[in-house]
Amino acid sequence: MSTIGKVAEGLDDTDSQVIVVMTNLPDVDSATRLTRAVLEARAAACVNRLAPVDSEYWWQGKLERAQEWPLLIKTTRARYAALEAIIREQHPYDVPEVIAWPLVAGLAPYLAWVRDEVRQTAG
Repeated sequence: MSTIGKVAEGLDDTDSQVIVVMTNLPDVDSATRLTRAVLEARAAACVNRLAPVDSEYWWQGKLERAQEWPLLIKTTRARYAALEAIIREQHPYDVPEVIAWPLVAGLAPYLAWVRDEVRQTAG
């Protein structure tokens, strides 16, 4: 079995599939609040708040530039709707970036941990 086959054990395309969701926040305080909210709701098992980045983008017909704090959020497809709802409710942007990637490989015990954590009852 290939290395990818070994680490990809447990990956699937059902609701239990582990995904990574990304969003960007305008400041560290809002990033911290959103991180806490999604974790307390058990909508995610883990959130990585990355160092600030410089973002450039089109918004309402103008080229904009901003410093943002990216969040990488690990959850499952089954918990995506709950996660998106929390982000939409608490995010300060009118149209927040919320994108998700399916995983093609991952360490089976880590993926099991993510699934177990988001299956727990919130709070």
